Parts: sequence; structure tokens; C-alpha cells
Amino acid sequence: MKIELKTIEEKQIAYIAQTGPAEEMGIPFGEILTWVMKKGLRMAGPPLSIYPNPEKVAPEEMEYEAGVPVVGEVGEEGRIRIKKVPAQQVLATIHKGPYKEIEPVYKALMEYIMKNGYEVVGAPMEIYINDPGEVSENELLTEVQFPVRKK
Repeated sequence: MKIELKTIEEKQIAYIAQTGPAEEMGIPFGEILTWVMKKGLRMAGPPLSIYPNPEKVAPEEMEYEAGVPVVGEVGEEGRIRIKKVPAQQVLATIHKGPYKEIEPVYKALMEYIMKNGYEVVGAPMEIYINDPGEVSENELLTEVQFPVRKK
């Protein structure tokens, strides 16, 4: 597994905050993507999720923000919120395969962070590089990013 330190650019995301099992994540993504199309907004990158409480919790207690980067002035509406993710340094790696098999990637990144003198300074993110509607589960590509700084 290749882990790289990189700087990500600031991005504005439209998102829905939700609590519950990851298997239900398609619901808020469907809402967000429908809203983006209805508003005629331009996406500035692939869909992503931010995990404010990634520590081991029961699936029904998992908090996540399912969203997409968008361009331009846009206001909140209903369950849809807007926020900026700041430019920041992240340690990142790519997971290839089913979403349900991503946990070892988190463990490997945390181990790397601890062994190499970094500390986590924000919520981890998953960037969904390709579409589960277009590729098989085994071909899914997910970039996992942890915002970090040197201790």
C-alpha cells in the first residue's frame, strides 16, 4: 500500500450529515446529486464522505457527511448544508475493492501516522474515484485521506 503526503486544495462541498450504517450512504448521495443537477451546479470533483467520529462505534452510530464538491455561490436548502474544507496536508492512499473492506486501510494509515511522527488534525475523508454503478465492486477505487501535521 502506497501512502503519500500531499496538500489538498480548499473545496466547497454540498453535503448531508447523517448517522447510521454505511450501507445507507446511497440515500443522502442520491439526494445531493439530484439537488446538484436540479440547481444546475457544476461538480468540482468526485463524491466524498467525511467521518467526524471514525473511532470504533456501532454501525448505527456512525456519523458521516456525504457530499460533493461544488463550484459557485450556493445556499443551504432542506437537509443540504454547505461548508468549506480547508486546504491542508493529508496522508492518503488508494483502496481498490469493496467499500466494506476498507477498514484495514484506516488501520494501516493510523499505524503509519503514529510511526512517522504525525498527528491527525481533522476528520478523515473518503473520495470515491469511480462510480459503483459503472464498475464492479472489486474495481471500486476509494482514496482515504487523513488531515495531519508533524508533531
